[in-house]
Amino acid sequence: MGKDSKIEWTHHTFNPWWGCARASTGCANCYAEIWAKRVGAHLWGKEAPRRFFGDNHWRNPMKWQANAEQQQQRQRVFCASMADVFEARSDLDPWRARLWTLIEQTPDLDWLLVSKRPEEITNMVPWGNNWPNNLWLGTTVETQDWAEKRLEAILSAPARIHFVSCEPLLGPLDLKPWLGTGQIDWVIVGGESGAKARPMEPAWAEDLYQQCLDKNTFFFFKQWGTFGADGIKRGKKANGKSLVGREIQDLPVQACIAT
Repeated sequence: MGKDSKIEWTHHTFNPWWGCARASTGCANCYAEIWAKRVGAHLWGKEAPRRFFGDNHWRNPMKWQANAEQQQQRQRVFCASMADVFEARSDLDPWRARLWTLIEQTPDLDWLLVSKRPEEITNMVPWGNNWPNNLWLGTTVETQDWAEKRLEAILSAPARIHFVSCEPLLGPLDLKPWLGTGQIDWVIVGGESGAKARPMEPAWAEDLYQQCLDKNTFFFFKQWGTFGADGIKRGKKANGKSLVGREIQDLPVQACIAT
């Protein structure tokens, strides 16, 4: 994690802290929780501590900003792959404040914030109705129930880009009411990975792709995960990332231009 991320839809990852608490069905096999435990960090749960980082860590995005400015090419930063920026804990408030300042100081980085707690967002950001142009705001939608609970909350925040991460996709989704001009700009879809992964039906992903086509919404198919399109359990790489016969990895890059 950090510079040159292996996550297909971002250039870098940045974590203002590590640690979280499970919020919904998609968290059952949380990769971040598994990874933290693997390196000996017990940071999950409402009462567990969070892991914070020093100044060297916080200087990395400034280096990425300088590089993006020099190359005259925007770079995307997935923020909080090991946490949820909008977790409601007061001990996180000073670190959130530091993050907001960092986002403002790096206008050539597009910051991608994904939260399972979108109802907390407007109470925690300092910008009112004037958000930075380089902040993309996303939420996880793994089932229809969570779509109905989370999407209105995220759309009420005046971010330049709104997006949805349907990973892991755990059932069929009808996102049509929230797609289109002025609504959800981008949909990411992926199956679950890991020893306890739950399979994703091809029809679920294909239908979401068609919904995005019909509504002129950017669509990114990340991976099949542990179960392939044929329903066979095998390695993630072996299952690949092709949907309807090809890789579909659209990005709304032209929609977010720093001013």
